[in-house]
Amino acid sequence: MRLSQYFLPTLKETPSEARIVSHRYMLRAGMIRQASAGIYSWLPLGLRVLKKIEQIVREEQNASGAQEILMPTIQAADLWRQSGRYEDYGKEMLRITDRHGRDMLYGPTNEEQVTEIVAAHIKSFRQLPKSLYHIQWKFRDEVRPRFGVMRGREFLMKDAYSFDIDADAGRAAYNKMFVSYLRTFARLGLQAIPMQADTGPIGGDMSHEFIIVADTGESEVFCHADYLDRDVLARSVDYDGDLQPLVDEWTALYAATDEMHDPARFERAVPADRRITARGIEVGHVFFFGDKYSKPLGATVSTPGGGETAVHMGSYGIGVSRLVGAIIEACHDDKGIVWPPAVAPFKVGLINLRSGDAACDAACNDYYAKLNQAGIEVLLDDREERAGTKFADMDLIGLPWQLIVGPRGLKGGDVELKNRGTGETEELPVDAVLTRLAG
Repeated sequence: MRLSQYFLPTLKETPSEARIVSHRYMLRAGMIRQASAGIYSWLPLGLRVLKKIEQIVREEQNASGAQEILMPTIQAADLWRQSGRYEDYGKEMLRITDRHGRDMLYGPTNEEQVTEIVAAHIKSFRQLPKSLYHIQWKFRDEVRPRFGVMRGREFLMKDAYSFDIDADAGRAAYNKMFVSYLRTFARLGLQAIPMQADTGPIGGDMSHEFIIVADTGESEVFCHADYLDRDVLARSVDYDGDLQPLVDEWTALYAATDEMHDPARFERAVPADRRITARGIEVGHVFFFGDKYSKPLGATVSTPGGGETAVHMGSYGIGVSRLVGAIIEACHDDKGIVWPPAVAPFKVGLINLRSGDAACDAACNDYYAKLNQAGIEVLLDDREERAGTKFADMDLIGLPWQLIVGPRGLKGGDVELKNRGTGETEELPVDAVLTRLAG
C-alpha cells in the first residue's frame, strides 16, 4: 500500500480524552475513531491488526477441535428469562423492544443462545462431545466506558462453548481450551499467565483468567517469576491426549489477581527473589459451570444406560478487540507502538526520504514491487513530506521494520534497515535487503 493513497489520519497531538497509552496511540495512529461513548469505528490500519488477531484466535480454536458458527447480535429476552439471567444481569444489558412489542436484547454473551441451539439438535450421548465458537460483536452498556477499546461498550469477542456428557469429560474440554489459550496468546507475542478467578455472573465452580503484565494494567497481580520465562510454543500439543499434566504445570505456581490474592500464601509459596508484584490486563477468561444453563434450557441427552441427563458446559471468552489495546499496552515506547510481527498491520515501512528524486523513486518502486511479489506486506511512504515527519509517523504506527531509502545512501549503493523493536539500524547493500527481510 502507498501511503499517499492510504487512509491513515495520524495526529500529532494526543486527544484530551485519551488517558492510557493504547487509547492515545490508537487515536494518534489513525486506527480508530470514536463514534459515541465506548463505541468506535475501526479505520484501515486498526482493522488490519484486528483481523490478524482474529485469524490467530480462529486457527488455535480450530486446532483444539472447536467448530465455528455465527450467532446473532440480537437475542430473544425469553431465552434469558428461562435461564434466570434476564433480570439478574443488570443495567449493562441493552434491552430492546421490536415493532411487534417483543422483548429483545443486544447480546452481552451467548450462553443461552448456544444452549438453545444444542438443545434443539443434540439428543444423544453419541453426539457428544461438541465445542462451538463464534467471533461476534457484543454490547455491554458500561456505566463509565473508558480507556478506548480496553473498556468500550461495543467489542469484538470470541466466545466458545463446550458440551459434554459429564463433569470428567467437561474437565477435558476445559483443559483443551486452557491450552489453546496459552498458545493463542503466545502466538500474539504475549506472555499470558493463567490465574484462578471468580466466576462472576457467568457462574460455575472452575474458572481462570489469563493476565498479561503491563504497567498500565487495571488490576494488581502477584505471581512467580518463572511464568515469564515459559514458552508453550516450544512443545507440541496433542489435543486428543491427556492435557491435565500440562494444565497442572501452568497452575502449580502461585499466580493471583488482587481479588484472589493471599499475601501469607504468596510469601510461603514463592521465594523472595522470584516474587513479582505488578499490574496486569485480563485478555481471556475460561469457565466450567456444569448444568447451570443446560437444565433450565432443556439441553439433555440420552445416556448409555437408557436414562437422560443435562449436558455439562463450559464457556471461554477472548476479547479480540480488547487485545489490540492490550498488546499496545505491553508493546510500546515513548515514540509509539512496537507491534509483535504476528499482528503488525504491515511487516515493512518503506520510507522514501526524497519523493520526486528519480533515483529514490525508482529504488522505492522496485523494492515495493519485489516485496509485494515475495508476499511481504509493505507500506510505502511516498508522500511529499519532511523526513522528520515520515520517521515520526513510522515510529508511531510501529511496523517491525523500516527500510529507509535516501539519495546519499543510494550513491554509495546502500540503504538503511531499522528494527523498530530494538532501534538498531544497519547499512546494507541495495541487493541484500530483500534477502534479509524475506528471512
